[in-house]
Amino acid sequence: MPSQDLRVAVIGAGLMGADHVERIAHRTVRAEVSAVVDIDAERAAGAAKAAEGAQCFTSVEELLQAQAADAVVLATPGFLHEEALLKILEAGLPVMCEKPLTPDPESSLRVIEVEKAAGRQLIQVGFMRRFDAGYRRLKQIIDSGEYGELLMLHHQHRNASTPETFTDEMLIHDSVVHEFDAVRFFSGEEISNVQVRSGRRSSLATKLVRDPQHVTIQTASGLLADVEIFVNAQLGYQVHTQASFERGVVKIGESGGHEFTAEQVTGRQIDQSFHTRFVDAYDAEIQQWVDDVLAGQVTGPNAWDGYAAAAVCAAGAKAQSEGGIVDVELAEKPDFYA
Repeated sequence: MPSQDLRVAVIGAGLMGADHVERIAHRTVRAEVSAVVDIDAERAAGAAKAAEGAQCFTSVEELLQAQAADAVVLATPGFLHEEALLKILEAGLPVMCEKPLTPDPESSLRVIEVEKAAGRQLIQVGFMRRFDAGYRRLKQIIDSGEYGELLMLHHQHRNASTPETFTDEMLIHDSVVHEFDAVRFFSGEEISNVQVRSGRRSSLATKLVRDPQHVTIQTASGLLADVEIFVNAQLGYQVHTQASFERGVVKIGESGGHEFTAEQVTGRQIDQSFHTRFVDAYDAEIQQWVDDVLAGQVTGPNAWDGYAAAAVCAAGAKAQSEGGIVDVELAEKPDFYA
């Protein structure tokens, strides 16, 4: 890697991509935004305003031909990831790919095969919660065994509202995917099966989603976890986790916002979106990725983690539509990702 700042191209100039442009340009050390890529040239130019000197391109091919980057942040919609990843891997560039790796396990496996052929790990997947201070502290507690063995995990994932186009399947692939990865992160195990149930439906839910829903998860060793997923909860954005141990219970996820006392009420401010709730986690994620690229390694969530999450999502979507407990179908994990 060059001794100067890492030249990072951000592919996708939507909400997430523009956020990363601003983050790398102003809060990430040893990196600069060298390029912004988007099929909409005007949108690319708008995002690039946050990064002085950044070039703009309308395709991955143009970016690669110009040799304008040492590494890439991929923030396009998930259905576009496979094609872009294959081109980026062929060029030998490290990439931080926002979740999902790809929308389904079959295409994720194809990406894994190409990365293996490249001879080294180049992909980190954007499961930013792993970089949250509360998540990391809970992981340390679990691994230390200070309260005994971890017995159960309870998750609550609430959004204020969703667009009218939000569907049941998106609830699994866009929302609960984070809990699927969290269970794997905390337990250090693969998920064996998933069940999804819906009961009373909120009158405030959008037409295409049964809201809320309850997801149960079991890992290879039998650890049970559950998720309350409520995407039209109105109250704001909440992500809470409670871990039950043999000798104690640990809770994480209270808002980082201020506490207030006013008009005879004491309370805590609730985040309104994932951008505020996990802003520090995103910053830590990108900084660690930059440091890892410069060191020639991947220590964050890798392509196998992206594939495993896609496989669990496929099982979750099937359980959601067909009912019952659905087994997760996983390929054998290559030694490449050991």
